[in-house]
This record gives sequence, structure tokens and C-alpha cells, in this order.
Amino acid sequence: MKGTRGRKIRFGIGILCGLCLVSAGCLFGINAYVKQKGGAHILTEAEAVTAVQEGTLEPDCILILGAGVWDGVPSPMLHDRLEEGLALYQAGVAERVLVSGDHGRSEYDEVNVMKAYLMAAGVPGEDIFMDHAGFSTYESMYRAREVFGVSSMVVVTQQYHLYRALYVAEQLGMTAYGVGSDPRQYGGQQVRECREILARAKDIFYVLGHKRPAYLGEEIDIHGDGSVTDDRLE
Repeated sequence: MKGTRGRKIRFGIGILCGLCLVSAGCLFGINAYVKQKGGAHILTEAEAVTAVQEGTLEPDCILILGAGVWDGVPSPMLHDRLEEGLALYQAGVAERVLVSGDHGRSEYDEVNVMKAYLMAAGVPGEDIFMDHAGFSTYESMYRAREVFGVSSMVVVTQQYHLYRALYVAEQLGMTAYGVGSDPRQYGGQQVRECREILARAKDIFYVLGHKRPAYLGEEIDIHGDGSVTDDRLE
């Protein structure tokens, strides 16, 4: 009896280990696929500027993805994204900037901080559109297409994040290229890299299931006046 029970336990453990190996293989396979697909559309800043000047890239906007805000000040990662987006705008890569981030609570607001930063650097307010419901990378991409009518864009975020953003954009039918904003190293990057592996798998299933964002709303023309997205009275 004890021998039979022991064999059953060993068999169960073997099955469990096998399932774990298969799951890990699938996860890392998905991760490699997303990096390969998204990585094909990553450019340097100079390459993006040249592509626009040569007419091979005609983006509707520069999309800057949100990140943490600390007491109304951009976190280091967000600061670097804004600086890269600003450089691309000043180089004439696109006439409009779309900032997309979390503004789901009155006490936490990424997008107004992003717009204020860009305006302080000289970008006219009418050239900056705010997506107040960019709660995730997937939602930012989906809403760029459905709410703002974007068909082509240059995405700005750190490179580890660009792979997934560009993959999702492509799967949603947009022409998207990305420029990484990595002028320095960031604390906790290993944790972010591990989380990103899981996020890449999640977004593949979102794309396959055509998942709708939590919010959509009225359509806003990305070629119009960005002031229509303002929610504060000056």
C-alpha cells in the first residue's frame, strides 16, 4: 500500500513538473515572439528623423506612454520619456503629441503633469492631446486608434517596454515605430523585466480576444486642437 501511494505521489509530482515546464516554455516562447515582432520597428532618434525627412514615415503623432508621477513631478523614467518625445517633436517628426497615462483618480494624474512639462519646454498646448484613460499599454494603443483616430505613430518609452507596445499597435492595425528613452539605468529594472514577460503574454491574449478597454468615449481628431482634451480651468 505504501509503495502504491508513493508511486502515485511521484507520478503526481512528475505531472506537475511537466506542466510547469510546458507553461514556462510557452511563456518564454511568447516573450521571444513579441520581442522579435516589436523589435523590428525600433529606431534610433536619428533614424526616425531621417525616415520622416525622406517621407518613408508619416506619423500622425508622437505617443508618449505614461509612468509614475511623484507629488506632481515626473518620475525619472517618465522624465526621460518626455525628454525624448520633446526632442522628436522639435526635430519635426510629428506635429502632434499624444500623452497617454493614468488619470483614473482626482488625486493621481499623469497626463496633466506630462502636458505641463511639454508646454514648459515650449510645445504649444494645442499640439498636445491627453488620453486620460491610458491605464495600460494595451489600452493606450487601442484608444489611440479608436478614440484619436491614429493610424501611424512614433511611440516613446523605455526599450524594454517598446517591444510590447509596438507589437500591440501592429496587431491593432496601426503603423507604429518606436524610439527608446534609455539615457540611464533605473533602479528595480530586473523586477520590471520579469513583470514585462508576463505582460507580453497577457497582451497577446488581449489582442487575440479583441479586448475592449475599460473606457472609450467620443472620437477626437488627432489632427485638430489638443485643447479639447483639457480638463482643468486655468
